[in-house]
Amino acid sequence: MPVPALLTDPVLGLGLAAFALLLLVLPLAFWSLSGGRTSAAVRLLVAVANLCLTAQLVLRWWDSGHFPISNLYESLCFLAWACTLTQLLVERSWPSPLVPAAATPMALGCVAFASFALPDRLQEASPLVPALRSSWLVMHVSVIMVSYAALLVGSLLSLAVLFTDRRNALELRSSSIGSGGYRQARLAVVGEGPDGTGAPAMQLSSVAIPVVEQLDSLSYRTITVGFLLLSVGLVSGAVWANEAWGSWWSWDPKETWALICWLVYAAYLHTRLIRGWQGRKPALVAAAGLVVIVVCYIGVNLLGIGLHSYGWFFES
Repeated sequence: MPVPALLTDPVLGLGLAAFALLLLVLPLAFWSLSGGRTSAAVRLLVAVANLCLTAQLVLRWWDSGHFPISNLYESLCFLAWACTLTQLLVERSWPSPLVPAAATPMALGCVAFASFALPDRLQEASPLVPALRSSWLVMHVSVIMVSYAALLVGSLLSLAVLFTDRRNALELRSSSIGSGGYRQARLAVVGEGPDGTGAPAMQLSSVAIPVVEQLDSLSYRTITVGFLLLSVGLVSGAVWANEAWGSWWSWDPKETWALICWLVYAAYLHTRLIRGWQGRKPALVAAAGLVVIVVCYIGVNLLGIGLHSYGWFFES
C-alpha cells in the first residue's frame, strides 16, 4: 500500500496545514467583523499558520541547501509567510476585525495556488542556476517579497476604505501619519460675569476617530513601509544584475513591471504627502497598485518570458 505524500513530504504537509488554518480563519474573521469585535482565536490561528509556514521554509532550506525562494512554489509560500507576518504586525498596531477580514484572503490564495494549482515539476526543489548562486539572492528576492506583502496588505486595507461607510462622505481629520485620538476645539461658556453674562473660553474635547479614518491611516503607513522596501529591492536587484549579466537595467518584463509598480505607489505617496489626499481618492490608486503587483508577480512569471520567469503556460 503506497504511503501518502503528506506523510513522506513534511514540506507539503506543513503547507497544507497552513492552508487549513487560514481556511478556518476566513469565516471566523468575517464572523468577528459582523459582530464588530476582535477575536483572539483568529490572531492565534494566523500566528500558528505563520509558524507552519516558517517551519516549511526552514525544512525546504534544509532539504534544498539554498534559500527557499528560487522557484514559484517557494516564493508563493514565502509571500504567504510575509503576508501573515505583516497582518499580525498590523493587528498589533490596531486590533480590529477588519484587518484579518481584508488581509487573510491574500495569504490563503498564495498557499492555495502554490499547493493545488502549480504542477508537480514547479513544486519540486531543484539546484540553483549559476545566475542565482549569489549572496544577493537572499538580499534582493527576500526584500522584494516582503515589500510585496506590505504593499498587498496595505492595498487591501485601502480597498476596505472604499467599501466602508460608502453612503457617507468621508471626513478625515487626522494627518496622513497620525491615528488614534483626536481633539476638537470648541468655545464654551465658563463661569459668569457680574452682569450675568458668561465669559467664553476655549475647551478641548476628545473625539473618537472613526474606523474608516483609522483604516486610511493604517493603509498609508503599511504602504509606506512596503514602498521603502521595494526601493531597496530594486536597487539591490540592479547591483545584482550588473554582477550577473553586466548590465544595471535590461528592460526585462519583470524589471519593467516592477518599475511600473514603484511608480504607481510613488504616485500614491505623492497624492498623500504633496496633494494632501486622504480617503477614497488615494485608495483608488492603491487598488491600481494591487493589480500591477499581481501582473508583475504572477502574470509575468506564468507567461514564461524574460530572465526572471519560472515559466508555465507557454512552456513546451
